[in-house]
Amino acid sequence: MSKKYKHILYWLLALSFVLRGIIAGIIELGNDEVYYWTYAMYPDWSHFDHPPMVGWVIQLFTLDLFFRDEFFLRLGAVAFGTINTYLVFRIGAFIRNERTGLISAFLFTASIYFFVITGTFILPDTPQMLFWLLSMLFFIKVFQEPASEYFWIWMTGAGFFAGLGMLSKYTSIFLWFGVLAYIIFYSRKWLKKPCLYVSLVISLLLFMPVVFWNINNNWISFAFQGERVNMFESGVRLDYFMTELLGQFFYNNPLNVIIVIAAIIALIRRKDFLEKKWVRLILWISLPLIISFLFFSLFRRTLPHWSAPGYTGLLLLSAAWLDWKFRDLKAIPYPVIISVSFLLIVLLAGIIQIRTGVFYYDQGEEMTLGKKDVSLDLYGWKQMAHEFEADVLSVDSLKPYVNSPMVSYRWFPAANIDYYIARPNATYVMGLGPLEKIHKYAWINNIHGGFKPGSNAWYLTTSRDYHDPVSLYSNYYRKIVPLDTLNIDRGNRTVMYTYIYLLKDMVKVPEDQISGN
Repeated sequence: MSKKYKHILYWLLALSFVLRGIIAGIIELGNDEVYYWTYAMYPDWSHFDHPPMVGWVIQLFTLDLFFRDEFFLRLGAVAFGTINTYLVFRIGAFIRNERTGLISAFLFTASIYFFVITGTFILPDTPQMLFWLLSMLFFIKVFQEPASEYFWIWMTGAGFFAGLGMLSKYTSIFLWFGVLAYIIFYSRKWLKKPCLYVSLVISLLLFMPVVFWNINNNWISFAFQGERVNMFESGVRLDYFMTELLGQFFYNNPLNVIIVIAAIIALIRRKDFLEKKWVRLILWISLPLIISFLFFSLFRRTLPHWSAPGYTGLLLLSAAWLDWKFRDLKAIPYPVIISVSFLLIVLLAGIIQIRTGVFYYDQGEEMTLGKKDVSLDLYGWKQMAHEFEADVLSVDSLKPYVNSPMVSYRWFPAANIDYYIARPNATYVMGLGPLEKIHKYAWINNIHGGFKPGSNAWYLTTSRDYHDPVSLYSNYYRKIVPLDTLNIDRGNRTVMYTYIYLLKDMVKVPEDQISGN
């Protein structure tokens, strides 16, 4: 690596690491993140929603939850995000040159998905992105010409990392789909090489714990994920499609997407800025994932980050195009600078809104206050925990109930309450609701011995997501007692309320929802 590019790359890695680390430490955990904390708290070979890798990553970087605050829970994301940026540089440098690699690293950094969602927040996407990029790098090494004498190492290594990707998130299977399609259409000689099949077997063997867990749990995770893309439940929904499309634009940075479109137009016009084999391989790895979820979104509600790994390859193509387009310019091309600037503006605005609420304040009614303010997903739980301990648990008449479990109607806010309120007060949360709502808490219930007749429980619900305990649980508890209303303030304004109830004397025990295991 030339000294010039090395210095720029290392500064990019260092500054992005520091910035993401600061964000990881000052922002409360989101609904998804705190739920995946339960994967580390209650580890298993797989889980209702996803494979187990994200829980293992949390365990690794927190020293098996010895360190419990937000920074350490997210430290794996911050570390992996830095490694990912370097890997993107290496791939870009390999398929064209070091300048392409550097531009790739900047475009990757400018992506909200890669910088924040996988590089700061701790989600299944976090380890998936690391193993996706490692697999891509190894597969690209496989198909280099002339062939490397170590091709069998690259091929089996790619299968190993693809398998770890599948242990992170099911959509990693698109890696193998793309590679096999490339082989079938453009490089059939690999069908005669045993290392291809060894690599496939390695991926499948690594994925087997998830298969065995599903066998023992009535294939429940596969069924749940399959239902999320079931196309036969409703007719065409253009509103879902537009949400997915616009979400892809925003998550991947609108400037990045515009550059991607320009690069694809250049390819269509037969501009020769990258070898055809790399274009074909990258497009086969990238487009099927993106197109699949755009198609599913015509019928079902999807989330834009599901398709985001596919944009990795498109950013590499875009970097190669920018390097070619601005070949007479030695500096970083101005579209890249604009893209990074957009990310920084979004980050600054987001942090200010989360911490102060200066840009938006939901002035709803008391029972719905804060419902429209999405920034409150990452704010208020620490304050809620402090006030619950100070204003509720300190009341003498309530001290006999201090260690009673807390119940919740859905996996969030169950996990938020679990992490921020229950654990610090030496109790735990149990899910009391249908399986499709409480998810992993059906298994957590069993770990804690299930519900028992005559038991008591705390119930907390907020104005952002109010659920009346009487309508939910009057058949289960003899008495439901409203205790207190906590104000959650940001700045000088109350932004939401928390309602505290005590559920007394369980008279009906819910059925074990996973008793068939």
